[in-house]
Amino acid sequence: MRWEYKSVEVKRKFLTGGIDNDLFIEQLNALGRDGWELVSVNQNQMQSVVAILKRSK
Repeated sequence: MRWEYKSVEVKRKFLTGGIDNDLFIEQLNALGRDGWELVSVNQNQMQSVVAILKRSK
């Protein structure tokens, strides 16, 4: 099976340092409806969170 990959960057809030969890979940659900599967979530130098997704080609 062949895969294609996608990364989605979610910026952290300036004052709190957290992310908008509801917006993040909404984005992941929309991508899931398009066939994307979450593989991992990584912190990127304290500036953002990066989600890595895959789906079959």
